[in-house]
Order: sequence, then structure tokens, then C-alpha cells
Amino acid sequence: MALSLHIPPDLLERLARELARGGRREIGGVLVGEHLGPNTFRIVDLSVQRQGGEAACFVRRPAAHKAFLDAFFRRTGEDYGRFNYLGEWHSHPSFSTDPSVTDVRQMFEIVSDTSDAPPFAVLLIVRLAASDRVICGATAFRSTGVAEAATLVVQPRLEGEALLPPTGWFARLFGAPGRKPSVRLI
Repeated sequence: MALSLHIPPDLLERLARELARGGRREIGGVLVGEHLGPNTFRIVDLSVQRQGGEAACFVRRPAAHKAFLDAFFRRTGEDYGRFNYLGEWHSHPSFSTDPSVTDVRQMFEIVSDTSDAPPFAVLLIVRLAASDRVICGATAFRSTGVAEAATLVVQPRLEGEALLPPTGWFARLFGAPGRKPSVRLI
């Protein structure tokens, strides 16, 4: 059964802003989420690393995401069975949202790195197309050596769930912009 990922519209809006800011350089980060049921997860948050990318390459710096992960686990009461690391995301501003050979190798390294490696890791590849349309491709890499397309579903946040705080000094003072990009899921 394929992995199903639910993503809220506000995270897609955030990705659109970050992709516009990143321009022709690849950017990326980590994905964290909530286990909803068998093979079903909700992406709750993502980190953003703006450095380390070039036109055709992104190198994630794990130390840059440690504080983000620590804060997420504190915020979710360290309930690792329900809330945990889901995987990685990065942009392909000039290429398709399919994983490259390097992407595939690196994701399989994540799921087979040690005895405490996750049983799967998702790779979400995104790019910004005309009219601020976010194009997304999601692949699940399993520790069994299988890579398969994951289903990505845009779903509003649950009622009462706090939205992510706006980032940057302008957003903190005046609120985040209400831009609504269109989305194409692959």
C-alpha cells in the first residue's frame, strides 16, 4: 500500500514563498509529521535551509536542523509514536520533481544508515512554476530497498490546530502575506 501524505495549504504557501526567495538555487530541509493511520501521515511542519544549494545540487546540513527537530519534539510532548521525522524536502528549480540518482542514493542511505534508522523516509521535491504554482513530487523510500511514489493530498489543518507562526521581522509585525499559490501534485 502506497504512503499517503496530507499537507496543509499554509505549508504550500510557505514553500511558494521560500521557492520564490531561493530563485534558481536549490533549497531544502526536513519534514516532520503526525501518524494518522496505516501508511497515512500528516506533514505538520518543515524546516528551511537556504544555504548549501546551487543550481543543480542541494546538500542538507544536519546541524542546521537540530534545533528545529528538538523544538518539534518538545512541542509534541516527545510522543515519537505519533509525531516524528518523516523525511526530507528540496527544490528542483530547473528540473522535474522526480528524484535524481543522487537523491535516491542519499535517501536509501538515510533508511539503512544504522540500526535505529527509520523504516521509511519521504522525499518531497518541489518547484515553482508560472503564476506561483507549486509543483510537488513525493517518493517514499523504505528500509526494505523499495522506492515508491507517495500520494500527496492537500488537506486543511485540523480545527483548533495552531498555525505556524509567521517568520521574519516584517511577518511578526504585520502578519504573513495571504498569497494562495495553485498546486500541482505529481
